[in-house]
Amino acid sequence: MAETDPKSVQDLTNVVQTLLQQMQDKFQTITRIDDLEKNIADLMTQAGVEEAEATPEKPKESQGST
Repeated sequence: MAETDPKSVQDLTNVVQTLLQQMQDKFQTITRIDDLEKNIADLMTQAGVEEAEATPEKPKESQGST
């Protein structure tokens, strides 16, 4: 088996470190989005807003005599 070139090992190490940093950055972004969604849900609960009210409903048909 041929010996491994130290420069190749260093290049591979750099690539792996860069990929790991990118993954960590993306994970932190996802975590911040999840935290933001939870905070919004908490605020809606505190304000007394139901999730069903947050989505537009079809207009109710009038029920009753005219």
